[in-house]
Amino acid sequence: MKLPLPPLNAVRAFEAAARHGGYVGAADELGVSPAAVSQQVKNLEDFLGKRLFRRYNNRIALTDAGQTIFSGASDALQSIAALTEQVVAGRARSRLVISSIPSMAERWMAPALAAYRERSPHFRFELRSEEDLVDFTRYEIDLRLSYGRNHYPDMVTVPVMQDEVVPMCGPAYLARNPEARRPGLAAVPDDDLIHTNWGPSFVSHPTWRLWLSEAGRLPDEARGHRVGSSSLALDLAVRGLGVALGQRHMGADDLAAGRLVVLDERPLPLGHPYCLVYPPAKARKAGLIDLVNWLELAT
Repeated sequence: MKLPLPPLNAVRAFEAAARHGGYVGAADELGVSPAAVSQQVKNLEDFLGKRLFRRYNNRIALTDAGQTIFSGASDALQSIAALTEQVVAGRARSRLVISSIPSMAERWMAPALAAYRERSPHFRFELRSEEDLVDFTRYEIDLRLSYGRNHYPDMVTVPVMQDEVVPMCGPAYLARNPEARRPGLAAVPDDDLIHTNWGPSFVSHPTWRLWLSEAGRLPDEARGHRVGSSSLALDLAVRGLGVALGQRHMGADDLAAGRLVVLDERPLPLGHPYCLVYPPAKARKAGLIDLVNWLELAT
C-alpha cells in the first residue's frame, strides 16, 4: 500500500522553523535561504491542507495543527536520524552522545560512565560539557543531564537525584583550624569562606548567607574566596584554602577518600533535582534505556 508521506525536505524545514521560532535560524541550520524555508513550509501546508504557522511580521507561532505536526515530525526525524546512525555505523551498538551541565560532567557523570563501561565493555560514548539549554536535534544529543525538570518539556525527563550542600573543607585546613568544627562554624572567619557562583543553570541555589543565617550570623560576602562553579569550590576546599558549601553527590569520592571533611551535618537542599533527559524517539537507540536505568540506580 502506498504511504501518504509528505515531502521530507518540507518536513525538515517546518520542524527547524518551529524549533527556532523563525525562518532565519532554520535557514542557518539547513544551509539554505529563509525564502527557501518559507517555500518549503508552504509546500507542506499545501500538502496537508492546514495552516501550520501564524505569521506576525518577522515572527511565527505554531497553530494548533502546527503544534500537533511539530510533535510528530520531531519524533519522526529523531527516529530516522537514530536509524541512519546505526546503519551507517554498521554495528548494533552505536556511540551515545551524552551532554551534561559542566558542574556535574567531571565529578559525577564521567565516573558514572566509567563504572557503567566496566559492566558493559562494548559501551562507547561522547561526553560533552555545556550549559542548558541545548539543541538535541542539531547537535545529535542522545542523553542530557540537566538541572531541573522544566527545561525540555517535549522530552522524556527522569529525575535521578536531589542533591544538598554541607560545609566541607580539606584535612590541611582542619589541621590549621581545629576549632572549625564548632557548631555553626563559629570559629571559621568570613575570609575563609569559599563562595560559589552557581551559573545560569541554577535558578535557585544555596548560599553561605542562607546557611549561616540559621546560626544568627550574616557573612561579609565581599570577603573570602569566590569561584565560578561548585566543582571549583570543592577543588579549593580539597587544597586547604577554606570552607566550601559542597554538594554531597559531587564530593562523594573526595569524602570517601578523606580528601574532604564535613564540618557540620546541617544541609541545605538544592532547589531542583538533577534529571536525565532524552527525546522520546531516542528510546529505540541501542543501550540508551539500559544506561538511564543504571544511572537511576547508581545515585
